[in-house]
Amino acid sequence: MLFLIAILLSLSVVFQPELAHAYIGPGAGFAVVGSFLVMFTAIGSALLVLITWPLRYAIRAIRYRRVFAKSRFKKVVVLGLDGMDYSLTKKWLKEGKLPNFSKLYELGCFKPLATTVPSISPVAWSTFQTGSNPGKHNIFDFLTRDRKTYAAKLSSTDIRGPSKTLTVGKYRIPLGSPDIRLLRKGIPFWKILGDHGIFSSIMRVPITFPTEKFYGLQLSAMCAPDLRGTQGMFSYYTTEDNGNDTSTGGEYYLVTKNDNHIKADLIGPHDPMLKVGTPLTCPFTISITDQSSAVLKLNGDSYRLTRGVYSDWIKVVFKASLGVKVSGICKFLLIETEPEFRLYVTPVNIDPEKPAMPISYPQVYATYLAKRQGPYATLGLAEDSWALNEKCISDDDFLQQCLQADQEREKMFFDSLENIKRGLCVCVFDGTDRIQHTFWRQMDEQHPVHQGDYQPPDSPAIEKIYKQADKLVGKTMQKCADPDTLLMVISDHGFNAFRYGVDLNLWLEQNGYLTLKENGRGKKNLAGVDWPQTRAFAIGLAGIFLNLKGREAQGIVDQKTEAAQLRNEITEKLRELTDPARNKPVIKQVYNARSIYSGPYKNDSPDLLIGYQFGYRASWETAVGQVTDRLFHENLKAWSGDHCIDHSLVPGILFCNRVIENEHPRLMDIGPTVLNMFGITVPGHMDGKPLQVADDAAEASKAPAPEL
Repeated sequence: MLFLIAILLSLSVVFQPELAHAYIGPGAGFAVVGSFLVMFTAIGSALLVLITWPLRYAIRAIRYRRVFAKSRFKKVVVLGLDGMDYSLTKKWLKEGKLPNFSKLYELGCFKPLATTVPSISPVAWSTFQTGSNPGKHNIFDFLTRDRKTYAAKLSSTDIRGPSKTLTVGKYRIPLGSPDIRLLRKGIPFWKILGDHGIFSSIMRVPITFPTEKFYGLQLSAMCAPDLRGTQGMFSYYTTEDNGNDTSTGGEYYLVTKNDNHIKADLIGPHDPMLKVGTPLTCPFTISITDQSSAVLKLNGDSYRLTRGVYSDWIKVVFKASLGVKVSGICKFLLIETEPEFRLYVTPVNIDPEKPAMPISYPQVYATYLAKRQGPYATLGLAEDSWALNEKCISDDDFLQQCLQADQEREKMFFDSLENIKRGLCVCVFDGTDRIQHTFWRQMDEQHPVHQGDYQPPDSPAIEKIYKQADKLVGKTMQKCADPDTLLMVISDHGFNAFRYGVDLNLWLEQNGYLTLKENGRGKKNLAGVDWPQTRAFAIGLAGIFLNLKGREAQGIVDQKTEAAQLRNEITEKLRELTDPARNKPVIKQVYNARSIYSGPYKNDSPDLLIGYQFGYRASWETAVGQVTDRLFHENLKAWSGDHCIDHSLVPGILFCNRVIENEHPRLMDIGPTVLNMFGITVPGHMDGKPLQVADDAAEASKAPAPEL
């Protein structure tokens, strides 16, 4: 099977019609490796795989001839359902709405799965990968601060342009590849499996961009950028001039309709070959045929658009200087033709057939999948919740997007299950997370988004996606019916309502820990803060940083004589925080990172981590370092559910087709458990412990099923 994959991967690269590839990243601009270099590298790699495969196979066969001698199972499958909540799952199991989950429960077990502090996806999935606490893997939030500028930046990836370039007139020719670094530290447990000769397929697990070398296949997920280097920049074209030309997560373009024809441009990355980079554009035209349809012309091809229905993935080619071409893919959604024209375009994804960045391992694996199933979303956050928040797309439009992304992933997952007979298969599905984030308002009559006009839907979206997940579990169980296969279904955390945002920086200002410059209020990235007068600040969703000497660029807090007392002081005050308008406590617990974390990176975390009560979370403004004039903000966005609250309130789920005896399993125990199932000693640096898994289904059937 591996030989077949090697051939398919190799051929898919050798016979690609376009040979120019490119790299793009947040804050890195756009850098292209010369097309001939890419061509020879790709072809050379493919040929090397073919030529050396028999020798490598023979070496592995001899070296690992007894690799499964100590294994309890030939195959372990981990199906991840991001954000699936224990309480909701338990409720709908009891009501008989999740029949396949019920079968899996009867066969083995169903338990709450303890998540991380904080209960945020990149933190949790990094702990899943490494079996260790955040102090050892260095991921504490989606965002962190730049120590020099205090501005918000992505916590998981650092992308910089090539260190050497050749300047010729107005051109800047890259002489090497950009520097793309995964900032997550630690060793994924599948790398340890590979070191012992066990093959793994790792599909869409968050915080795997860029991918790492190991014995297996991998496709990246969360934090993989779009072609412009952002985490998802949609485009919205309309003839309606309502004065709104800016949005979060997207760009508005005012267009003119001339005899039912509209001309516009798709915006791409900056021209990588120019000293002064200008955005590349790809022109397109829309010809309206009637009130429900139109024809799109782009790159010389025509596509019919139907109102309310996403197009298939459409290839977009951006033409840069010196003949360089860069391709991406996107979908078009015709929203309205009359009386106003409205068109939504997804972020331009990296084209998996000709990937501009290393989104898979080996690099041609993304191409293999595209050749096998067609184009698919490569953006880490493929479901465009910001377009929904900004009311550019409807609830139904967003649901379509989520379901289509999960359908693409299902094809990949089952391809993996079919082809890998021994080893590890992991795949994470995002639909459960994205739909709970955006449709919790349907289940929460007290949510401020309703503004007194709450009408419960006949069929809530969250219940629908749980039923969809149930169908996926049923299909997966059929594929994993072999008694030598261990199946675990897990989530990284649970969910609850997000009604009110807390402006932590305003609280710090009110309590004398943060000072603003004159006219500094409202500026993002903490640009309005007077640093020589500030002892603490907040950015991201997790907590509070002290402005420490020797750590922050303008730090004033002495780490030895002041920091410990300041942490304790802020902690005690925050615990007393209440929402006076609703007479409710806001904070359940405040955690000192120095106490709860261990490892070489614990000092890089926020000093204090905030565990909010139900209904509260760090405000949108806090996340981007913007100090407002209100401590509590009503959350009026579609994004109405969240998990950035105290970890004890949002456990995930653990189902298994074997009985697991542990009463309190943790997410960090899953990796060590998989190693143990394959007879591999768990490394001492892992904090997780192997769970006690029953030997066979017969043993499971003897165990009494716990009460729901």
